[in-house]
Amino acid sequence: MLMKWSFILFLSLASFQSAREVKVYVDYAEFEQDYLLNKSNDTTYVINFWATWCRPCVQELPYFEQLAKDSMDQPLKLVLVSLDFDDKVETVKALLAKREIESKAVILADPQADVWIDKVDSTWTGAIPATMVIKNGKRYFYETSYESYEELKNEIITLK
Repeated sequence: MLMKWSFILFLSLASFQSAREVKVYVDYAEFEQDYLLNKSNDTTYVINFWATWCRPCVQELPYFEQLAKDSMDQPLKLVLVSLDFDDKVETVKALLAKREIESKAVILADPQADVWIDKVDSTWTGAIPATMVIKNGKRYFYETSYESYEELKNEIITLK
């Protein structure tokens, strides 16, 4: 009987996790308006570009989640931007649930990546993982994967 209730509880929690909202942007301009424009307040914005098929991207997701949790007393907003296709919403949700990622996640599925990649940062080759940080009105861009939480944290907290 206990095993049956444990299984029911597990299914309930799993369905709660997979029910999270993941907004799909098929137009870069809308994404840019929501996340990249007019960010000159005291909040640090961390925008990580990743995909479910990118092993280094998936490996570093917990580091970003930990950064968000450790920064709860500071003005920091994290957005995980999946570059998976718009028909992969359930795949993205399942991966985030499996990895226990609770941070804001969206899918940027604008097919004109060759146009908007330069708008994110002119130095970006399009490789992922990639991270943009907006702090004090300045933009910082990193086309790299982080090998540890400490490496990511040190990169972010040293920005002026």
